[in-house]
Amino acid sequence: MKRREFLKVGGIGLAASTVAAPAIAQSAPEVKWRLAASWPKALDTLYGGCEYFCKRVAEVTDNRFQIQSFAAGEIVPGLQVLDAVSNGTVEMGNTALYYYWGKNPAFTFGTALPFGLDTRQHISWLLWGDGQSMINSLLKDFNCTSVPTGSTGAQMGGWFRKEIKTMEDLKGLKFRVGGFAGNIIAKVGGVPQQIAGGDIYPALEKGTIDAAEWVGPYDDEKLGFVKVAKYYYYPGWWEGTGQGHNVMNLEKWNALPKSYQAAIETASRDTFTWVTGKYDYVNPPALKRLIVAGALLRPFPQEVLEGCYAAANQLYAELSASNSHFNKMYSSLTAYRNESLPWMQVAELSFDSFMMRMRTRT
Repeated sequence: MKRREFLKVGGIGLAASTVAAPAIAQSAPEVKWRLAASWPKALDTLYGGCEYFCKRVAEVTDNRFQIQSFAAGEIVPGLQVLDAVSNGTVEMGNTALYYYWGKNPAFTFGTALPFGLDTRQHISWLLWGDGQSMINSLLKDFNCTSVPTGSTGAQMGGWFRKEIKTMEDLKGLKFRVGGFAGNIIAKVGGVPQQIAGGDIYPALEKGTIDAAEWVGPYDDEKLGFVKVAKYYYYPGWWEGTGQGHNVMNLEKWNALPKSYQAAIETASRDTFTWVTGKYDYVNPPALKRLIVAGALLRPFPQEVLEGCYAAANQLYAELSASNSHFNKMYSSLTAYRNESLPWMQVAELSFDSFMMRMRTRT
């Protein structure tokens, strides 16, 4: 090819590349959203996960899709995030779906069913057992859709002003407990209270409540509960996991380019690893610090665990008979749990138990 012809062809190529750039830009519009969280800024793992999520969305879209996060109370109170997303006050929120069990008890399956699944089992059921599609079918009634994001892992049983020795000790107990578990507490004679994270300490300090659970050692230390209640119980049988969700307004979601929907899904899964991994790393030393600060670590008595378990199963039978969403999710989750537990006993439990017995020998 002659030099003049080569330059002519090359010129066409250069012109084509300069035309293509604006076309690419037009296919990736600049979009700005707001995210309302259910968490105060002091909780640098739950709220920090929201900040991490927003950063990841910006990174994977070359900053063309920007989401700004707002802590509980900055736009709406922490327990009103679903309403704010549903009515379009904000485009999306980060929350625990069981906060909204009053709208439909089936929302508890999004976060944790008491005596249900642990963290690995729950995310497995959501992603592979059709759990997430059932959650989104329910959310569609509220003009929303969702993607699972960070999980707290198994939670603690909370802080109590007095020891819990028998089922009688639960009667009349004013207990701040998240979401649907309050129904079980009420069934055994307690008085459940649903209070946002940032409001728990003053309620416990003033004696408005007798006990409170939140998440686990790292967050509980930050919120200062050891200063106003000494007895620290485990396990949090109502939350073998604490699965969070990013909830999007359905109309806003459908209007996004597919690549931006994928960015939210990808960043949400990245956030699951970030949040869950961080909790597993920071909780052990935090528990030690709380014990040094005066926390009295106690297991729930077997009588209490079995009594609450029986009450939970009675409640599930009642709800399954009256609520189609609940019945469908409960049937699916328990079928998976029955398959999963024997395998977990063979693999995870045997390994963990051996390593726990050996830890003092290394």
